[in-house]
Amino acid sequence: MANIFEDESLFGGRRQNTIFKDKKPLDHRFLPDKLVHRDEQIREIAKNWVDALDGVTPSNLTLYGKTGTGKTAASKFAREQLLEAASNENAFIKVEHIRCTDFTTEYQVIAELCNRLGRDVPSRGWTKGEVVNAFRDLFRTNAFGKKLLLIVILDEIDILLDKDGDGILYTLTRTNNVAVLSISNYLDFKNLIKSRVTSSLNDKEIVFPPYGADQLSDILSERAELSFNEDVLDDDVIPLCSAMAAKEEGDARYALDLLKNAGELAFDESAEKVTGEHVRKAKDRIEHNKVSEILSTLPLQQQRVLEAILTLTRQKEEITSGKLYDSYTEISKSDAVTYRRIFDFINELELLGIISTNTISRGRGKGRTNIIKLQCDETLLETALYTI
Repeated sequence: MANIFEDESLFGGRRQNTIFKDKKPLDHRFLPDKLVHRDEQIREIAKNWVDALDGVTPSNLTLYGKTGTGKTAASKFAREQLLEAASNENAFIKVEHIRCTDFTTEYQVIAELCNRLGRDVPSRGWTKGEVVNAFRDLFRTNAFGKKLLLIVILDEIDILLDKDGDGILYTLTRTNNVAVLSISNYLDFKNLIKSRVTSSLNDKEIVFPPYGADQLSDILSERAELSFNEDVLDDDVIPLCSAMAAKEEGDARYALDLLKNAGELAFDESAEKVTGEHVRKAKDRIEHNKVSEILSTLPLQQQRVLEAILTLTRQKEEITSGKLYDSYTEISKSDAVTYRRIFDFINELELLGIISTNTISRGRGKGRTNIIKLQCDETLLETALYTI
């Protein structure tokens, strides 16, 4: 049988692509030679990490900012720069990036660090004390009289803290020659940390504000030059992607996804150019995929809460927690959960970006009320809810 990937009739000449010359720069994980509009934040990281070149453990850092504001990219960019400088100065420095979506317990993180640094540790089976001791043994002076200095980047640390507590921070901050750079989307993630660990962490904070439309346009223009063939983008494509992403809280990942999907749609249609219409279709496709993917993983009770929110939205109602619970109980009948449990569902749905909440004051003596709003297209949500 002929190799299926060599069947040009199936892939429409994809290997001779008239739209793309290289898709990799449109991936949010791609690290360009320069990060536009993040010079200030990278310099702040560098100011703290420069001590490592003198053999001094740097201060711990925390990077805050919403999704798609360049936190991970900036930390990786600074890492590459530091390692290059360390090799020039013959300094023994390691910088390890840990995605806390992949390693969700203290044991897993420490074991992974040991393995990356050359010490074999099983993924399970040892006691916590054994794996921590194996980790700390790595920092003894080696045969050449050098001591290892390690910077650990804990990306999306709130996921790890929420699942396994703050033991990882206590262990790392109490280990000599180890500095921590934490990355979080949430300013309040330190509520998950006990006071003794907060004191030990003693971190400096760097905030990554959302990108504006003009900044997103600069980012997309640089990536487009690397990714697309000449003269295939209509003039309105990048401004439109930028404007749409600016409305999504300045999310550069979303902007890149829009541009990439628009290009793929143009290619699938055998179009000569990527147009604004392709961008609008790409937006619909991305939102549909996002909502469908999220809803497919939600428990039944959370789906019912969303159905109640959709019902009240269609009725043009101001959605308070009380009204939401009444609508939810009508849908769930005898299978409803408690009013208190609904608040957990609301928080989880807000973290997923499907809804937003805003606490408002009703005036003196009338208390405060949570107002809930949908953050996705009503028709899209309805379609996804009833096709699960």
